Amino acid sequence: MPLNRNLFFLSLVLLVFFLVSCDSKRFYEENKSIENGVWLNTNSRVFTVNIADTLAHYDLYLNVRNDGVYPYSNLYLFIHTTLPGGKTATDTVECQLADPDGKWHGSGLGSLKFNRFLFQRSMVFPRKGLYRFELEQAMRVKELKGIRDIGIRIEKQAREEDAR
Repeated sequence: MPLNRNLFFLSLVLLVFFLVSCDSKRFYEENKSIENGVWLNTNSRVFTVNIADTLAHYDLYLNVRNDGVYPYSNLYLFIHTTLPGGKTATDTVECQLADPDGKWHGSGLGSLKFNRFLFQRSMVFPRKGLYRFELEQAMRVKELKGIRDIGIRIEKQAREEDAR
């Protein structure tokens, strides 16, 4: 029996390594959990990314994991972006989590669903340095139940000369 467990463990490690290594587009990705699945309107999540390549184009995504107790079909977010040097910008984004009939979008098992939403396509970071992304729930309620994790993902687009 121990041989089967070792083989299973080795297979699992190889599978995880394979899945992670196949994600060649990912430049940055981080998800932060929401304590007890209740996102307070005073408790934003902050992500800091170091950008060195100002010529590259990037796609920026928002990651959302919700469960079945989430009471709405959509999620509004404020995204506060701070550039190196202190200049800031704020965007409001709507993430559609369910159909009007209540059927959840996304992947996952049971009542937990994971969605990835494109926020900005082919963006260029104008300056080298640290960029700060602050995600704030904007649903006009103090306690937003059912959001388990929130995050960002940045994918670096391949340059034409790299593809040749």
